[in-house]
This record gives sequence, structure tokens and C-alpha cells, in this order.
Amino acid sequence: MPEPSTHDSPLTASLVLFSYFQLLDLLTTIGFLMRGVKEGNPFVRFMVDTAPTPLVGLLIVKLAALGLGLYCWRFGRKQLLDRINVLFGALISWNLVALIIASV
Repeated sequence: MPEPSTHDSPLTASLVLFSYFQLLDLLTTIGFLMRGVKEGNPFVRFMVDTAPTPLVGLLIVKLAALGLGLYCWRFGRKQLLDRINVLFGALISWNLVALIIASV
């Protein structure tokens, strides 16, 4: 089993970035929902629709995502975490462009 990561490692930086991207994705998703746009991810849409409130559904999804990020951190899966960060960076950029275009 891999050794636990130290707090100053590149893996920890990947986890911090992952966590930040989760926050940004949460905020852009709230922006879409406030504009009446349906969530594109079927799993997230299910959670938003079945939770007591959409925000609770989003928070559950984001807590689960953070749990997966912590799993990657704990077991040294930096390459996986970095790939997910690239994906979320692109997704958040797309979300921001869509929100800006919708506001014009």
C-alpha cells in the first residue's frame, strides 16, 4: 500500500486544485439552475431533482466528488487526479462562457 501523501507534495496541490474546481463547478451549476437551465449530467440531474432542494442535491454530489478526490490523494493516484482536473478546468471554462453568452 502506498505511503500517505505529505502536505507539501505535488499530489496535495492536485487535491487542492480539484477541490477548488469542485467549488467553481458548484457555483456555475447554481448559476445555470438560477437561469432555468437543466443540469446536463444525468446523475447530477437525478440528485438535483430528487433531493429536498436542488442545492442539497448538488452538495451531496460535490461531497461525494471530494471523497473520491481524497481517495486519489490517499492512495497516490496523482495522474488520475490531474486528468480529472483538466476535465473540470475545461468544463468550468465552458460553463462560464455559456453563462456570459446567456447574459448578453
